[in-house]
Amino acid sequence: MTRSSAEALPPPRPLPGFSWPGPLLLMVAAAMLLALAYGRYPLAPSEVVQYFLAAGGFAEMEPERQALLHNLIVDIRLPRVLAAVLVGAGLAVSGAAFQSVFRNPLVSPGLLGVLAGAAAGAALGMLLSGNWWVMQLAAFAMGVAAVGVGVGIAALFGHSLVMLVLGGIISGSLFTAILSLIKYLADPYNQLPAIVYWLMGSLAMAELGDIGRLAVPMLVGIVFLASLGRALDALAMGDDEARALGVPVTAVRYGVIAAATLVSALTVSLSGIIGWVGLLVPHVARLLTGPGNVRLLPASACLGAIFLLLADGIARNLSETEIPIGIVTELLGIPAFLLVLHRARRSWVT
Repeated sequence: MTRSSAEALPPPRPLPGFSWPGPLLLMVAAAMLLALAYGRYPLAPSEVVQYFLAAGGFAEMEPERQALLHNLIVDIRLPRVLAAVLVGAGLAVSGAAFQSVFRNPLVSPGLLGVLAGAAAGAALGMLLSGNWWVMQLAAFAMGVAAVGVGVGIAALFGHSLVMLVLGGIISGSLFTAILSLIKYLADPYNQLPAIVYWLMGSLAMAELGDIGRLAVPMLVGIVFLASLGRALDALAMGDDEARALGVPVTAVRYGVIAAATLVSALTVSLSGIIGWVGLLVPHVARLLTGPGNVRLLPASACLGAIFLLLADGIARNLSETEIPIGIVTELLGIPAFLLVLHRARRSWVT
């Protein structure tokens, strides 16, 4: 694709009458309320609101009913809802940032090997310990290490975008091989099934304590990426043009990579591998807001949260046993991405 041919293609246009951020923020709040209300023991959304008012001392409720709702809403559903919001927003905003910095609409958070590295780390934690915190720390450490390997390979041959992509492919293949070795060494009766199930993605092990500790770095990374919208818009015009506008190109590029790596690795440590969110959601956001990153990145975060709340609701309620959420996102993502391709095909060149 030549520069002139790319510029001749019209970018996706936002939907008429759509304004950010009011509608998407309300949709996130509504999706969270519905996720707290519906499940195998359904509640009226108004009762969920009433419970929170009673818990805050602003309304009255029978003690027995309040105790039941506390167990159902706070102990069981709230951790999953908060985890879905964090993971969905993190994967979506990381995907949008990666697509912008690499100027490629088919880039996802796994480009530089972070997902493969984090998956290998979590599997290693299961093999050596089985402790939840060991798994999280190992997933984060090896996710960062995988990106370090990819960036290091790129540094050997010049810090170009092509070398970064190739370095990420090599790093991803390396850590995928390490993951396969770990699965080969795992106990086939106890450890291996747990590793395989976790790799399919699940929010079932999310707890409020873990979410509270991971929420701060994840939210910092998400906000940091969203704040770089104008710099990423300048990078879209080319490195020379961005430098002429005073944008520190190298610092912005590697800052985005570092923040997106941090967020992506933390999502894997919290929920396992969940595909399609970082690839699909940014394209849906472009159809709503247009290509400008100032609006695109926050919109991607909101839509990612909504998408994963929907997927988790299906995973919990579609059958008698819970379906791994990674399977649900795959099944939802494929037809949705085909619709996005149909809508946005004029702005892409194969």
